[in-house]
Amino acid sequence: MTFFKWNIAAMLIGFALDLCIGDPEGWPHPVIWIGKYISFMEKRLRARGGNLRRGAVWLTASTVLLSMAATAVVLFVLYLIDEIALLIGMGLISWTCISAKCLAREGRGVAQALRISLERGRKQVGRIVGRDTSELTESEIIRATVETVAENTTDGVIAPMLYLILGGPILAMGFKAASTLDSMVGYLDEKYRDIGWSSAKLDDVLNYVPARLTGLMLCLVAPLCRLDGRNALRILKRDHANHLSPNCAWSEAAAAGALHVQLGGTHMYFGKPVEKPTIGDDDRAVESGDILRTNRLLYATACLLALLAAILEVIL
Repeated sequence: MTFFKWNIAAMLIGFALDLCIGDPEGWPHPVIWIGKYISFMEKRLRARGGNLRRGAVWLTASTVLLSMAATAVVLFVLYLIDEIALLIGMGLISWTCISAKCLAREGRGVAQALRISLERGRKQVGRIVGRDTSELTESEIIRATVETVAENTTDGVIAPMLYLILGGPILAMGFKAASTLDSMVGYLDEKYRDIGWSSAKLDDVLNYVPARLTGLMLCLVAPLCRLDGRNALRILKRDHANHLSPNCAWSEAAAAGALHVQLGGTHMYFGKPVEKPTIGDDDRAVESGDILRTNRLLYATACLLALLAAILEVIL
């Protein structure tokens, strides 16, 4: 098989495993080891003092390169065994890079928690957002969940699938390392602004193309999910820049348009209000069913990319 055929085959194996099994709690996961390294290095850099902005570059580069190198070593060992072992290893590593079922499960968990009580809903949504959830209303919890599922459709699903196709597990694991860095230190507040700036910038660069691809694909699959694809495209064109991040609003805008709801606005982060532009039109009030509809968009978009990859596998 050619380089890309190996990558696509491994990605499809990983995607199938993710759909069937997801990310079982308690299982070893590379992101856990990456996170431990980030925490360790962050403490070392802060304790050493000096220029944290320069240290940020070292933190970013070392995390990404070590993650890629470790993946390369594992795959090389499997290659020395035989091709079947290599393909299995590539498929298993690809599985750890894709988070479709885990993301959908977390979203569904919020919807289920809200049926029990508002307090349970606040606690559950706190698992997936970085904002203060203690005083969120039911509609704010639903919006936060829809935003998170839509945003992470890009960096948790479509982006890793795309990097798996282009560069296999080694490139995809580098992306996962960059994404983990951004989620841990890539904030604009005083504590993380200096040590996390390079991680945030790298994440923006790596998600630039996937974010735009995801937004367009969400518009394409919306009619298959019995949602409004035409309005999704309209809101995508109008509101794709309505976010502090250059990438997040692409998928959020498409989802908001497909659902005919309004997302964004002012949220509390680390005790401070952060004003954000609104995304979408307030055509109707949000409801818990919108979380499940966004999950359907997530799965449909991932399946579309998997289908396109499978067709490419046949053509190559």
